Amino acid sequence: MAKLSFLVGFGAGYVLGARAGTERYEQIRRAWEQAKDNPQLQGLAGMAQARADGVLNSARARVGLGGSSDRSTASRPGSVPRARTAPGTTPASDTPLPPPDTSGGL
Repeated sequence: MAKLSFLVGFGAGYVLGARAGTERYEQIRRAWEQAKDNPQLQGLAGMAQARADGVLNSARARVGLGGSSDRSTASRPGSVPRARTAPGTTPASDTPLPPPDTSGGL
């Protein structure tokens, strides 16, 4: 049922968009360009972004992921922590890789 609703909505949008034509598209594009450069709209977008960041941080704090600015691998879901190395050695990720074999042989 959801696919049918999507297809009907997509079809209606396509037909209406095609009927509107290039002139209407250009009119909408010009309005968007003017609105995008409007300082009041930019201020509202900044306030909305700040509010969204606050909501995200409070949700992270509730879940236990932490909302601090510490961006360690432990706070990112799906990340793999780095292996610890012995003091005085360099981690494997810091060593350069050898150049690729371009001889074409196996």
